[in-house]
Amino acid sequence: MVPLSAIPHEPPPIVTDRLILRAPRMSDLAASSAMWADPVVTRYIGGRPFTEEEVWTRMLRYVGLWSWLGFGYWAVEDKESGEFVGEAGFADFKREMRPSIRGMPELGWAFTPRVHGRGFATEAVQAALAWGISHIESDRTVCIINPDNRQSLRVAEKCGFREQETAIYKGHPVILFGRELKPRKSAVVLD
Repeated sequence: MVPLSAIPHEPPPIVTDRLILRAPRMSDLAASSAMWADPVVTRYIGGRPFTEEEVWTRMLRYVGLWSWLGFGYWAVEDKESGEFVGEAGFADFKREMRPSIRGMPELGWAFTPRVHGRGFATEAVQAALAWGISHIESDRTVCIINPDNRQSLRVAEKCGFREQETAIYKGHPVILFGRELKPRKSAVVLD
């Protein structure tokens, strides 16, 4: 267990070639709400647009993850324009699913449709993974993806996730992916 004093209470900023991953801000509510209200974004995540109330709750959850677990979600900005373009990060949402992934850091991402196809999701996920390797105690991370979400399936594969099995979440099939965060220690053979 990590001592509470050692847990970061907000995400450290991460700068990539084209993105800035930073702490969510209250001022992100309008842009995040617009993203989550877009049926293109929610088609495979919940299946319906989210209300502003639901997005506000989501944002509060992001902040709470950092305070309680020492990891969570970043807001993602386009470095060139400074615009909010998405969200990415780790969570333990205590999902009620089979098989259970409770206690396992789950990596997730969502981006505004105007940046789809530009590689921003892959860049953000790779940056989050690099941070996670150094800062998350777990040896593994997982992600769950709707089997029809080809874009996210490609991102997961590009970022080293491997399909583990089909799982059931809220009565619907999802593909459970996993990947190592820490290299496995090799066994030493003594003669």
